[in-house]
Amino acid sequence: MRKLTQVLLGVTALSLCISGASAEKLTIATVNNGDMIRMQKLTDDFTAKNPGIELEWVTLEENVLRQRVTTDIATKGGQYDVMTIGTYEVPIWGKQNWLVSLNDLPASYDINDLLPAIRGGLTIDGKLYAAPFYGESSMVMYRKDLMEKAGLKMPAAPTWPFIAKAAEAMTDKKNEIYGVCLRGKAGWGENMAFLTATANSFGAKWFDMDWKPQFNSKPWKQTLTFYLDLMKKSGPPGASSNGFNENLALFQSGKCGMWIDATVAASFVTNPKDSKVADKVGFALAPDNGLGKRGNWLWAWSLAIPAGSKKIESAKKFIAWATSKDYLALVAAKEGWANVPPGTRASLYANPEYAKVPFAKMTLDSIQSADPNNPTVDPVPYVGVQFVAIPEFQGLATAVGQQFAAALAGNISADQALKNAQVLSERTMKKAGYPK
Repeated sequence: MRKLTQVLLGVTALSLCISGASAEKLTIATVNNGDMIRMQKLTDDFTAKNPGIELEWVTLEENVLRQRVTTDIATKGGQYDVMTIGTYEVPIWGKQNWLVSLNDLPASYDINDLLPAIRGGLTIDGKLYAAPFYGESSMVMYRKDLMEKAGLKMPAAPTWPFIAKAAEAMTDKKNEIYGVCLRGKAGWGENMAFLTATANSFGAKWFDMDWKPQFNSKPWKQTLTFYLDLMKKSGPPGASSNGFNENLALFQSGKCGMWIDATVAASFVTNPKDSKVADKVGFALAPDNGLGKRGNWLWAWSLAIPAGSKKIESAKKFIAWATSKDYLALVAAKEGWANVPPGTRASLYANPEYAKVPFAKMTLDSIQSADPNNPTVDPVPYVGVQFVAIPEFQGLATAVGQQFAAALAGNISADQALKNAQVLSERTMKKAGYPK
């Protein structure tokens, strides 16, 4: 009897080992924003459909995430099987063969349903290297009541001069109401995202066709001077410390007449649980200057597979689930259509239920008006709307952003900030060996 028990225990232990060995663990690195946290809460749907796959999450603040995944992929560390990366990284890493192509996702995924502007930024030589979880552009979010009180009407497609006029008219500093809130915090993804997109509409560019920096050009001086004057007259105090989150808090608390920022913020400013002005918000396209380019950016947080992963097939299954039409329907059923990850699929915007969401059309129009392959008025040798898709940009743009933040804080003049930006850029490009 004892022998039989031992045999049975051995068989049970063996079966448990086999069972444990059969489950493949995917390690997923992602950013700690609301949409990704929601995705983690809904992954029971994925694991139920894929019982042989376990998920391990590494959830990080945006700057830390970028640092970790960049180090891991460059050193072929193999820590992660799925990475959350942005439109900046995909073309650079794809060309380095650091990412696995996703062109063989199943037909049911419907790759042709992805919005062309978003898909284009994730495609190199006809191959998709990341699948978009959500896409965004930028637009004007404004207080309809304050605009009416100022005796003005927001055009669907405003100009920068109108924005300056409206901001001044809506400003009431005694009551802590500021006509416009814009990013001022230094960083390539903070103030430089806004200022680079704005510069495009002023006819400015980072580099000419020979990769020579252009901060000593008239359009850049016009861009920075306009921004600084606008913020001095109509912006909140301490704006050089304000990024996306700080301006979101200001707008939700009723202290901003206008906020020009990410379209993905629309669901936050119209949510009555968080926003005091939820029922007073209107939307418009990002402004232009009559030169054929609007001051809006283009971005997608996307899921990609590093070439060093040993679990490519399982990783593809997860990415196909998380960025599918079915996932959008799952979020809608659980959280409502306004909370569905926006900006990735044409079918979402063709859905009559989603069309009822007040910011749906403006988000789509904003995304479609951005062109990463032709971001500026004049031809340039780079792709990217609010960034330049070269490895050196991340460090360079953060350094330039520090100069512009110092000008906003009143520590240096606009001319000095531009001069410093030109020197920094020339030094960086020379060291990197441009033109290549």
